[in-house]
Amino acid sequence: MALRRTGNVMRLANPLKGLSQRFTFLGLVTLSIALIAVGRAEPRFLEQGRLLVVDIFTPLLDAVAQPIVAGQKVADHIAQLVTVHAENERLREENARLLQWQLVARSLDAENQDLRRLLQVPGDPPLGFVTGRVVANSGGAFVRSVLVLAGTRDGAAKGHAAVNTDGLVGRVTEVGDRATRILLLTDMNSNVPVVVERTRERAIAAGDNSERLRLLFLPADSKVQIGDRLVTSGHGGVFPPGIPVGVVAAVADGVIRIQPFVDSSRLEYVRLVDYGLGGVLPQAAPPPARGPRTAR
Repeated sequence: MALRRTGNVMRLANPLKGLSQRFTFLGLVTLSIALIAVGRAEPRFLEQGRLLVVDIFTPLLDAVAQPIVAGQKVADHIAQLVTVHAENERLREENARLLQWQLVARSLDAENQDLRRLLQVPGDPPLGFVTGRVVANSGGAFVRSVLVLAGTRDGAAKGHAAVNTDGLVGRVTEVGDRATRILLLTDMNSNVPVVVERTRERAIAAGDNSERLRLLFLPADSKVQIGDRLVTSGHGGVFPPGIPVGVVAAVADGVIRIQPFVDSSRLEYVRLVDYGLGGVLPQAAPPPARGPRTAR
């Protein structure tokens, strides 16, 4: 009996369900048509209704979003704490290494001072320098030089070394009263005596108007590798020893390329340093004094 009654109820419910679905579809279509008609006839009314719906649901959406935003902030805070903890550990390890290097540096400095006193090596003379701003770049296919806003009135002179915080930039080749021309390391006329820090091998870093230098006149049994640092050797009397020049970037087919430490395309300020070296560049003689001219 119970199964028969359930079957009767299902037979009666199926037609009602179909009718409700049809009327629901028709009702939605009718409502859509009515909204379109009202929107065309009374756009202000439709706009007000839309704004009313927005005003009603905006606080609800904001209330729902608050827990999500709070959870996101908590997650970000936890991630920051983890990052700060890892950074703190890294800094602790780096600080410990720096303290070890500080002890080594102090020991080497004390040993250096003792050896200087023992050998009676004179100390380095005080350096004179002037800092100028780069105002023009003559970079091109045939010349690599820059103009610096500093001249003889500021103390610049031909043969001075041009450096910045990264290393050697070049040397002063022309000096005016207000401006100075610097021949860059990458110019084809630039040849700088250098030494490989790791092997102490001496060579010449020569420019060829490209972005990298060539390392020339190395010993036949040279063991230069990629990553070796090069500094000035002090030979030639142009640059003192120890100025950073570049790092070996490529070794292929017997050609060794050096990437300079100084990016010449981003030069802004250059320091012109007088190391007290006469160098191989002849200094310009001062013009002879002229007597008073007589009017004719």
